[in-house]
Amino acid sequence: MISSKNSALDGVKVLELAGPLSEYTGKLFADLGAEVTLIEPPQGARSRTQGPLRAGAAPDQDSLAFEYYNAGKRSVTLDLDCEADRAVFRQMAAKANLLIESERPGLMAARGLAFADLHQLAPALVHTSVTPFGQTGPYAEYGAEDIVLLALGGLLSLAGFADSAPTRVWGDQAVLAAAQFAAVGAMAALLHAEATGEGQHVDIAAQQCVVMGLENAVQFADLEGTVRKRAGGAVRYAGTGIFACQDGEVFVMAAGVGEPRFWQCTVAWLRAEGVLEVEEIADQRWRDFKFLATAEAKQIFNRIFAPFAASRALKYLYHEGQRRGVPIAPMSSPSDLVRNDQLNARGFFVPSANPALAGALMPGAPYSLSVTPWRAGAAPPRLGEHNALMRAEHSA
Repeated sequence: MISSKNSALDGVKVLELAGPLSEYTGKLFADLGAEVTLIEPPQGARSRTQGPLRAGAAPDQDSLAFEYYNAGKRSVTLDLDCEADRAVFRQMAAKANLLIESERPGLMAARGLAFADLHQLAPALVHTSVTPFGQTGPYAEYGAEDIVLLALGGLLSLAGFADSAPTRVWGDQAVLAAAQFAAVGAMAALLHAEATGEGQHVDIAAQQCVVMGLENAVQFADLEGTVRKRAGGAVRYAGTGIFACQDGEVFVMAAGVGEPRFWQCTVAWLRAEGVLEVEEIADQRWRDFKFLATAEAKQIFNRIFAPFAASRALKYLYHEGQRRGVPIAPMSSPSDLVRNDQLNARGFFVPSANPALAGALMPGAPYSLSVTPWRAGAAPPRLGEHNALMRAEHSA
């Protein structure tokens, strides 16, 4: 892929060694116009066989996951256990700005391709390594899948119902978190290299990236001496929870977070809608969070609010609640998101650039650059599609 002149990362050359931990990192650079070359083993990247699979496609192009993560990249096959191919890789690295890899710690050094080795060839090269536990420490050489990283990062302990085993969230969240932090770290190092000519090694530990997502759990332990546990949708206070409506479900947080004004807004809304029982939740005791935590308070609120929500449409509840200052939001399914007015108004979902997927939509970017906009990449590369081009570019 050749970057256009009005792309944010036009001219940035990236080498990405195929691997699940770093695949999304390469995508983030490719989407902003960098020239990303995916270095695959002769048998192809593991994600080429990852489901869901597209019926009737060529064997190396039937994975929708590969389609999404590798659109806009080049594909070059090299066997880095072979010295001849390592020599080719060194030639490519000498002309690159960024190397992204997720190999087991020590493997790149054993191949003679560690940061120190490549730094001699290309002093400005940024070498970003994304591994489960980083390059150092007692766990450094351990492998880990997404669920292991969620567990050892602490996030799994907060996911699920209190009376059952933890529940893993869908979609390789630990892997994606590591890939995003890798992109941030790599971009910072590239800016430093541009200013000074000095490359550096960026060491990303996926476990640490998961710990960053624990919100205020660490502060609870530090400041209150309590350990947060998984609640699994348990309602802590009256006025908080999921309620069915005419065409879906909404989440309401009338109790707020130490903020009584939301309760007042909720009471005012129910009064305006003619809910006669509203006076039962209007007196002073409903400003006391100790009372709101009782089973009695939860039962009373649910008895009043549940019929109100059930008789109204989701969009009405959301927009009217927003207008009145009540924290309320739709519980969106994936199909709801595709039809979401706000996402569609901002053009978030974009058509695939692959002619074989005409009409298919995929998520775009969560940011908008006014001068150098994000663009969907071209169709993902066939395995080894750019081998001949690479050899021509790097021939003596």
